[in-house]
Amino acid sequence: MNLIKPTIILLALLVTAFANAELRWDAALTGAHRSEGNADRNSARHPRETLEFFGLTSGMTVMEVAPGGGWYTEVLAVLMQNQGTYLAAHGTANGGAYARRSLGSFLRKLGENNDVYGDVVVTELQPPLALVPAEAGTVDLAVAFRNVHSWMRADQVETYFAAIFSALKPGGVFGVVQHRAKPDTPLETMRKSAYVTEAQVIEYAELAGFVLDARSEINANPRDTKDYPGGVWTLPPSLSGDEKNRAKYLSIGESDRMTLRFRKPSL
Repeated sequence: MNLIKPTIILLALLVTAFANAELRWDAALTGAHRSEGNADRNSARHPRETLEFFGLTSGMTVMEVAPGGGWYTEVLAVLMQNQGTYLAAHGTANGGAYARRSLGSFLRKLGENNDVYGDVVVTELQPPLALVPAEAGTVDLAVAFRNVHSWMRADQVETYFAAIFSALKPGGVFGVVQHRAKPDTPLETMRKSAYVTEAQVIEYAELAGFVLDARSEINANPRDTKDYPGGVWTLPPSLSGDEKNRAKYLSIGESDRMTLRFRKPSL
């Protein structure tokens, strides 16, 4: 009896079932693992709508670039647990004092709740010291949240985009959420304020080889005037500086943000 064909069919059915498995959104967004105050930001950051716009599904290899304190890690680790692979491409331990503090805090977060974060794969992406966050052509979806301005300030933005492009499979997606500057904002103002124009982000992406696939206004905030002396950090959640006008900035909410979906061309 020829068992090859039934075996192939069974494997195909298993792959399909895995790919169509329902993601645990409620547990990811509102579970007890969320750090104090983090779930409260769901209404400002729209994680489910954002990740669905980027095309997140079960079975994917997902890479978050520069996860920082792990706000999105709390969401993605649960969504991908037994449903795919989540890579957290953090800074390197050899990147200086700030990088070490940031990475150390992130690793402590993971280590304190192994039931939730035990499957998270921590990799490194911090030019020029660490440039290979994943094996080339292995990532289905890469995401970066409010990081482009930091890469600009470090004069490494092109290197980040190139490394992400290399890690993605042909046809893979790079999802970007970034504080959005008014059109024609000078480059130096972008660096200082953390607000970057959509045109500038698209230019960086296209330079790396990406194609703009779609835009969304999921994370738009028309109340944000983008003209604060202290830049975007004047607004929640940082609320740094102007204590006298704290109530005003709380009423504005988090920054106006672009949400862009780029695609690596298929071969």
